[in-house]
Amino acid sequence: MARTLVVLGFLGTTLDAGKGGQRWDRWRPTVALTQHEDLAIDRLELWHGRQGQAIADTVVADIHDTSPETKVVRHALELQDAWSFESVYAQLHDFARSYPFDPEREDYLVHITTGTHVAQICLFLLTEARYFPARLVQTSPGRPGEKNREVGTYSIIDLDLSRYDQIASRVRKEHHEAQSVLKSGIETRNEAFNRLIERIEHVAIASREPLLLTGPTGAGKSQLARRIFELKKSRRQVTGAFAEVNCATLRGDAAMSALFGHVKGAFTGASADRAGLLRKADKGVLFLDEVGELGLDEQAMLLRAIEEKVFTPMGSDREVR
Repeated sequence: MARTLVVLGFLGTTLDAGKGGQRWDRWRPTVALTQHEDLAIDRLELWHGRQGQAIADTVVADIHDTSPETKVVRHALELQDAWSFESVYAQLHDFARSYPFDPEREDYLVHITTGTHVAQICLFLLTEARYFPARLVQTSPGRPGEKNREVGTYSIIDLDLSRYDQIASRVRKEHHEAQSVLKSGIETRNEAFNRLIERIEHVAIASREPLLLTGPTGAGKSQLARRIFELKKSRRQVTGAFAEVNCATLRGDAAMSALFGHVKGAFTGASADRAGLLRKADKGVLFLDEVGELGLDEQAMLLRAIEEKVFTPMGSDREVR
């Protein structure tokens, strides 16, 4: 049994607008989407704001004329700022969480041609994250002079990249190259090691949070940290420098100064300002070897710097962000 085809999309307050008989001579993406004979839409979930009520009335009436089998369900979204990413994403996320999706019985398409650029980005992200268990549908007008230009064309995009051989092979190649960087170009048949490298590669690329590398002395943590930095730099995730220090060699004022820097005169022998490793590695990677050997005071300040992105150099009253 064929599944019900459901399209979710925004009303285009500019592209879908039109009055009088001339509106049928121009391409209106929401109306045009229902005019394709090879795309029988059973239900259209149409989002619009209060200002689009009149346009929505016309569009719904026209869809009833051109595609009477398509049921249109209107949803009034009160977007305080249609160009606010946070606001639009939150409303669409709430809609997706509350909508009774039934992928076994219904096939979903998300129309990304209408709406603001912010709305289109949010729809893409929510679909990619599977909050909308759907494929994307993109529409465009026909060429000038082309028959049925007002109907235009459509293309369906499946974000499951494994369905696209060329893209999938490119993704696999990039993963292999990234893992080769982490392994210093040394190929190995050790399955456990390869799985470990694969997990590290996934986390290092997907996350911008601090990473904790554990292992015995001499296991190669320092080298791996530098490789992670090189991988992140190749993906343009970091632009700063790589800095490292063995925390077991830092004690007292020397530890504070090395990590957070100091101002001139902060302590005996502080004859000039010192930036510190945190500022040296700003927008880059700081590797703290044997971090557990730091004193409790230094660990507390370091934790604040990591969580709040702020610290105070020795002898200074000004916080650094």
